Amino acid sequence: MEDLPFERPILELESQIENLRLLDDQTDGTLKANIRQLERRLQQITKRVYDKLSTWERVLVSRHPKRPHSLEYIEAVTTDFVEIHGDRLFRDDLAVITGLARFDGRPVVVVGQQKGADMKEKVKRNFGMMHPEGYRKALRAFHMAERFQMPVLVFVDTPGAYPGIGAEERGQAEAIARNVREMSLLKTPVIVSVIGEGGSGGALGVGVGDVVLIQEYAVYSVISPEGCAAILWRDNAKAPEAAEALKITAPQLKELGLVDEVVREPIGGAHRNPAQAIGILKRVIRRRIGELTQMSIDELMENRYKKYRPIGEYAESRPSSS
Repeated sequence: MEDLPFERPILELESQIENLRLLDDQTDGTLKANIRQLERRLQQITKRVYDKLSTWERVLVSRHPKRPHSLEYIEAVTTDFVEIHGDRLFRDDLAVITGLARFDGRPVVVVGQQKGADMKEKVKRNFGMMHPEGYRKALRAFHMAERFQMPVLVFVDTPGAYPGIGAEERGQAEAIARNVREMSLLKTPVIVSVIGEGGSGGALGVGVGDVVLIQEYAVYSVISPEGCAAILWRDNAKAPEAAEALKITAPQLKELGLVDEVVREPIGGAHRNPAQAIGILKRVIRRRIGELTQMSIDELMENRYKKYRPIGEYAESRPSSS
């Protein structure tokens, strides 16, 4: 469903504005002042609604079918894109797009998880859920980037790795684990952008980077809220409660040190203005790629080690003796 429940006042006002525009065309522009007033009100209401989103509502925004997908980002932020196919072992996994391109004229390797825009494409892309051969195709691209010293741009958007029997038989866990290890050791800059859902190991299998960016209304989680609710309470209806406990929103992840930067989205989310959302992210990637390419490989590797080594550390509090 494309209309989110909390967006109802926004959609009603948008409908009023559209009706006024149609009427304005028939009255020689006499309603323009009214339309501008309603547009200002629409912006205020949209900002007010989105400033107060709950964690679960942010999850719904991250899954919105009109959010721009990886292929849209790749086509908009790069030029001369040439896709590569297959893992040279089993088959081509269409849930992930990989290839060579140019970013501001600089050769880069791009990897993007692709959910699909309509039902036909969603089925074709397996809803963005990668098989082992998808992770191995991505790894092939990562190694190519390292060999030719090209930065890597990764776009993460998946509910998780495909959990089917065939995927497990072909080594799903091993493929993800190998990618995590190889990306940790990759001797070239890697910029990861979470543009929708960053679901579990499915995201982590392409998500180890020198810089991890996350869009304002994207999420990144060890498990989906529904999966967590099913395990803890055996009740999917408790997904909003699970989402709150998981700390999966962009601001929470930044506070925990799991992402490096929260990338602003247009008012009302990327699905309301895809072109602007893509432009904002492109500018951030441009800045970050400039910073990373100024470093030596040794400095890059040392910084990556320092970035990931502390994750998961915790301190036990001991009860004071009375």
